[in-house]
Amino acid sequence: MLALGAVLAAGCGAARQDAREAKGEFSVHVLTATFPARQSIAKPAIFELRVENTAKRALPNIAVTLDSFSSASSFPRLASSQRPIWVIEEGPGAQPSTPVESESVSPPGGGQTAYVNTWALGPLAPESTQTFEWHVVPVKSGTYTIHYTIAAGLAGKAKAVSSSGGAVTGALTASIAAKPGARHVNPATGRVEPGESPKQP
Repeated sequence: MLALGAVLAAGCGAARQDAREAKGEFSVHVLTATFPARQSIAKPAIFELRVENTAKRALPNIAVTLDSFSSASSFPRLASSQRPIWVIEEGPGAQPSTPVESESVSPPGGGQTAYVNTWALGPLAPESTQTFEWHVVPVKSGTYTIHYTIAAGLAGKAKAVSSSGGAVTGALTASIAAKPGARHVNPATGRVEPGESPKQP
């Protein structure tokens, strides 16, 4: 779930970081939520959420928290107990025009925040939509459920609510096969296609 506690700016007497966030409830509707139900290790997939601001005023910062693309491991002596189920190749948000020294080969997207597993794409005008896309690669077989929560801001003052007044949440389940599906190069086109290579006469 999205950590929405207010954070104090460094320094005695400094202004709160949430001081400019509008307070109140903002109606948000999830138009589409898609993720392939059947996947296989090493085959890229896309998790997509398309949301609409159905409120009568702009919301401060449309954000999504995913729980999660990783799972907890009890294996001893791990530096981190979180082990990936999907590796994120590219997250939501604009990609930088040129890579910088601190970025990975596949930039993670400009929507990252200081909150764990949360991405934000800025203000959203009334009756406007925003699309969040995660390009991922499965690395662990099994069946898993991704839970998502939509927020209207990162500081906790602006809250996203559904038409019934509750939290805007959802879940999608995917099964990951241990063996990648067969693929072959079509000799006529030179393209990689799914399935076994057809037998030659």
